Amino acid sequence: MAVVRASAKRRRESTSGTLQEAKRAKKATGNSRSVRRSETLTLSEYRKRLRDQGKYSSARPSSGCTACTARRSCVHDPPKLPPVDMRVSPQRQPLPKRGKDKTFLFQDHPEFRPNLSPAEVLQLGSFGGTYFRDIESAVVGQALKGRDVIKELPKNWFKGLDVPKQVCSPIHNRALNKYAVDCGVCLGQWETSGWISSLDPYGWFQWFCRFHLGRRSTDDCRQIGRFRRITGLRRGQLCNDILNARASWNDATVSPVLRQALQHWAYRITREDLEAHKKKKTKKKCNAEG
Repeated sequence: MAVVRASAKRRRESTSGTLQEAKRAKKATGNSRSVRRSETLTLSEYRKRLRDQGKYSSARPSSGCTACTARRSCVHDPPKLPPVDMRVSPQRQPLPKRGKDKTFLFQDHPEFRPNLSPAEVLQLGSFGGTYFRDIESAVVGQALKGRDVIKELPKNWFKGLDVPKQVCSPIHNRALNKYAVDCGVCLGQWETSGWISSLDPYGWFQWFCRFHLGRRSTDDCRQIGRFRRITGLRRGQLCNDILNARASWNDATVSPVLRQALQHWAYRITREDLEAHKKKKTKKKCNAEG
């Protein structure tokens, strides 16, 4: 009889553990119904959502998105549809560790090497304090509350931050950014460019927060590819600006907008980056002359 009770107890514990894991996975997934809706979304329906939400006329939550308010050149019309076949894996990965070069090492994606954690991105001062603001998402067709969205994230990520002002503010304040510059574009550009999937309607940084915590999805390769292309380009531009200015790698007066942009993509330039770029340019010059 004792054996039967013990066996039943183990089954209950196993079931409880499975349910808890399922709840965590669902929490990190986002709204599964929104995922299915995105996969059957038509161009005309998506365009109507964008227009009804004012995405073709409103800027990001600041006065800095000149392209959106004046030329509107950053918003695509007709829009590009969001990525489809968005699914979350039931298997979770361990938290990453930092390597000797201070980049994060993800066992299943060694090509992905950010050197800032999500918490560091937030704590350093990013997105003008508005990233997890309340939004109308054209991708999932729903209004989202930022304070609800961040409940899945570790509380210590926000320690010392004024969340309503520095994380969920509806008003962009460049003074809150580490480099005190305007940086970024409106949600309309992200949504009409097809950059945002239904898994992460807030965009790349939301995906990064969840990926860092162990969630894996069918969108990972696309998002990692975007990280590599954008940080590679911005890092090269910043290195050129530093070399042209004959400045130190950490001179914040050189190209603060590029530095802020890299920070939003979880990367901070290093001395080694500059030295590697310098060697690459020297080698390229020698090959051209030879």
